[in-house]
Order: sequence, then C-alpha cells, then structure tokens
Amino acid sequence: MMRALTILTVIAALACALSLAVGSVTIPPGDLWQVVLGQGDTLDRTLLIDLRLPRTLSAFAAGGLLAIAGALMQVLLRNPLADPYVLGLSGGAATGALLAMLAGAGMVLVSGAAFAGALFATLLVFGLAHGTGSWTPSRLLLTGVVTAAGWGAAITLLLAITPAHQLPGMLYWLMGDVSYARLPWPSIVVLMLAVIALLPLARSLNVLARGPLQAAALGVSVRPLEWSIYLLASLLTATAVTSVGSIGFVGLVVPHMLRLVLGNDQRVILPASALAGGTLLVLADALARTVIAPEQLPVGVITALLGVPTFLYLLHRSR
Repeated sequence: MMRALTILTVIAALACALSLAVGSVTIPPGDLWQVVLGQGDTLDRTLLIDLRLPRTLSAFAAGGLLAIAGALMQVLLRNPLADPYVLGLSGGAATGALLAMLAGAGMVLVSGAAFAGALFATLLVFGLAHGTGSWTPSRLLLTGVVTAAGWGAAITLLLAITPAHQLPGMLYWLMGDVSYARLPWPSIVVLMLAVIALLPLARSLNVLARGPLQAAALGVSVRPLEWSIYLLASLLTATAVTSVGSIGFVGLVVPHMLRLVLGNDQRVILPASALAGGTLLVLADALARTVIAPEQLPVGVITALLGVPTFLYLLHRSR
C-alpha cells in the first residue's frame, strides 16, 4: 500500500513540476529551481507564482475530487461505468452554478447552488433507476445518460438567455477551463478532508462493494453509509465543477485503471484516486496549454479524448 502511494506521490510531484515549466513560455528546470529557492528572474517568479501555480494546484485538486467521487459511485452501485459526468452529477452541479451566476451571486452561493444541483441530480438518477425494483447496471446507465442529456438541455437554455457579455466566459467554463482558477486552496482543503474522512470508512466500503445484503449481514449500517456516499460524492463533484467547470470522465478512467493495477481495496484505491486523478488532470491541462500554444484548448476536450474510448471499452466488456 505505502509503496504504491509513494510512487503515485512522486509521479504527482513530477507532473506538477512539468505543468509549472511548460506553456507558451517554457521555463528551464534550473530557472524553476531558482524560483523555488526564492531567487530567479522577476518575470519567471510572476509567471510561476501568480499564474501557473494556482492553475496547477486547482487542476490537481479538481482531478482528485472527481476521481474520488467516481470511485465512491462505483462502490455504491457496483458498476465500473459509474461516473459523476456520465450519471449527470456534473450536469446538475453546472446547472445550479449557472443559475447562481445569472442571479449575480457570489462565489459562496455559487458553490452552494452547485452542491444543491449535484445532490438533486444524484437523488433523481438513483430514484428513477431504482423505481419499484432494484438497480441494474443497464437501467442505471440509461437513466444517467438520459438525465445528463436533460441537464445539457437546461444548460443550453440558460446559455440562450445569458447576456452577451457573460456568454463567452460561461461557455468556456462549461467546457472545462482551469485558466481562471485563482483560489485553489478551498478545493485542496476539501480534497484533504475527504481523504481523511473516508479512510476510516474504507473497510465498510470494501464490504458494501460485495452487496448491501452481505454488508448488512456483516454489521455494516448500509443506509447511513449509502447516504454518506450520496452527500460526499455530490459535495466533491460540486467543488470541482465550481472550481474548473464541467470536466468529464476523470472519475471513470482513474478508479478503473487503479483497480486493474492495485486491486479493489478501498484503503488503497481512495487515496490513490486522489493522487492519480490530480496527476491526470494536471497533465491534461499542461497538454491543453501546449498542443496549439499560444492558444489553449479546454482541458475537458483532453479528458474526453481519453474517457470516451475507455467508456466504450468498459461498456463492451459489461455485455
């Protein structure tokens, strides 16, 4: 366990260093180290401390939040296709955030509206998928996809009535935009608190992954644990969406790949998801900044190019 987490931590640190160094202006490793030591050129210090560092930390925090939310949803539903983006949580959070933005609300209210939207989307999908029977992977997936399409229509309606001066920023934010993330610390604090809070629950999550009946037979309080997962997954998704916009498939790709390598022990998967998800989004953002530099791609485009083939592969296997 510790060896895997140590390797992922080193990879995450290297990815963050790469993200700080590359862009429309490349900073050599020597100059980067001089800035870390508090020396170096003033322009390099401004570029790194004021622009790239907040962006890199925001990308890392958002990626970790989405990956943990995806891992929790997959445990809850025992379905490797579960993901905040696919199931409509991201769409609900984005809709809530856009409504608050149109109303002129501050960042705190925008975050609260995003959480309310994500929670409502979660309850809606699970309620419709459950119906009078029990969940099945195909029923849940179909419900999530249809609900996500409904949120997409709501977002389109909101954009259609948005004043022209607000539209470009909101549209780019919806595609997944890290360039305007200037306050990474709230997301980082939420990520750290989530990992700390989940570690004591990892054993119960391992049992829940085998099914609610077996978990109840082994003494797990299934219903409170499920509600905790609902609330926490919604909070993590809302925090990520508020910070960097709607970015898809991180919560699908990262937990699945980690399970292939590390097994299905949540004591390892959850902290590993935080590290690997952050690393993935940091590298995707670095690629988005450099592939057509000095122009920038939305980071959501890069994650979709990775996530769509993975989703189709998992869907093919689940037959």
